[in-house]
Amino acid sequence: MSFKYSKRDKLKSKKLIEQLFNEGSAVTVYPLRLIYLKTEFEDDSVLKTAVSVSKKLHKTAVARNRIKRLLRETYRLNKPLYFNNSSTSYAFMILYLSKDRTTFANLNGNIKLLFQKFLDKTSKNEKTST
Repeated sequence: MSFKYSKRDKLKSKKLIEQLFNEGSAVTVYPLRLIYLKTEFEDDSVLKTAVSVSKKLHKTAVARNRIKRLLRETYRLNKPLYFNNSSTSYAFMILYLSKDRTTFANLNGNIKLLFQKFLDKTSKNEKTST
């Protein structure tokens, strides 16, 4: 898996996003929440991801877009480290929950904890289901 965040890695399907919020599971490491759903994609992608920042908490588009840019960048850099040999397909939605602004270093540390928590939770679920 490369460090790219290409068009085919982005979650854009409204149906899938709706299904993600209705049926998906969540992992939280404040100020981030990862909502995920095990699914299959037509283009054989392993992961499709979207990021979201609340308009209610961050009024200006400049603030929201900056946080989304930082989220996408930390995801892009950490994706190969955690999901390099993953064979299961997942749809991800990463939500930023805090009212405060953040830095790249802060988000990078939080996303690493979030991915580790996700892997721990999914590996437990796979062991109990077999």
